[in-house]
Amino acid sequence: MSKKISPLHLKVALGMSGGVDSSLSAHLLVEQGYDVTGVYLECWRAPGCRTEEDRKDALTVALELNIPFQVLDFKKAYKEKVVEYFFSEYEKGLTPNPDVMCNKEIKFGLFYDWAMANGFDYVATGHYAQIGGKDGRSMLLTSKDSHKDQTYFLYRLRQEQLEHILFPIGHLTKKDVRAEAKKRHISVANKKDSMGICFIGDINVHEFLKERLGENPGEVVDTKGHVVGEHNGLWFYTIGQRHGFAIFPKTFIEESDGTVIDKHNIPPFYVIRKDAASNQLVVGFGAEAYQSEFSIRDLHWIGEKPQKVKVRIRHTGQLHDAFIDESDPENIKIKLIEPVQGIAQGQSAVFYTPSLKSKNEFVCIGGGVID
Repeated sequence: MSKKISPLHLKVALGMSGGVDSSLSAHLLVEQGYDVTGVYLECWRAPGCRTEEDRKDALTVALELNIPFQVLDFKKAYKEKVVEYFFSEYEKGLTPNPDVMCNKEIKFGLFYDWAMANGFDYVATGHYAQIGGKDGRSMLLTSKDSHKDQTYFLYRLRQEQLEHILFPIGHLTKKDVRAEAKKRHISVANKKDSMGICFIGDINVHEFLKERLGENPGEVVDTKGHVVGEHNGLWFYTIGQRHGFAIFPKTFIEESDGTVIDKHNIPPFYVIRKDAASNQLVVGFGAEAYQSEFSIRDLHWIGEKPQKVKVRIRHTGQLHDAFIDESDPENIKIKLIEPVQGIAQGQSAVFYTPSLKSKNEFVCIGGGVID
């Protein structure tokens, strides 16, 4: 735990999902002396989803600890703020990040506001993240488990919120969490992790989109505008994807430098752009699939605002050295030291700076939406 304040008499609203992470968080908080209330956020109901099972598991852990437990019904808000955003962005040809929106609008939006309005001192969740302090200011830090780190999804947190947030397992690895849960005989110690979209779970995204948006076939073109294949609908593809679209048989293909490649020796095509206006999927290979600069919108800062940063363009993705160019406030650019592949419009670019505490720990300072 990063917080040094004595926990006695401090009230914590803990988001309990029924999984091992939030369940161990409940145990740790109770052991440290906090006055904990377990809260299950009900956001989604659909055939095959685990809502009933997860709520039952969360209640079981709360009963084992003899702590209060309640359910908050956020289904309507979740559909409006997260699910509709998801479909709307895909329909525009973008690649949205529903987990970022879920944390902003639901967990650290409606739930956080509810907790503060009801006399709680802190909101706690089982996220893999940490909160530290420097010069009287709270900072969002990466977790000990770099693979499970979830700060990418939390970059929309506000500085004043950090003072009222606890991440009880951020100092542990996933392996540690399982071991600590088994040591305490927690009923969900071996429960499989929830995957996929926040609160919805591990669904077939292609079918989820097809059910709502249908199909909208169009042309696949190369960077010179030559039609080289066909696709089923732009929303089924993301930048960097190398399959799922059909390439017509060709006798040869010409690279940007004029080199002619035999059709039997063509490298894989990657999606590099989605043109919603023309309903064309633009593909390329080699250097065409890499970028060294991109614009962002909806820039949000948690703390410091340096020009030189490390940027992550996808969850668990590599940290890339970059500069932030804010010379034109209407067109903020991120300039990468080395070009990278798979920069997807609509996804988030999240910024970090090194932590002085450890070479493997970073401070999440904010981010924006790739434009």
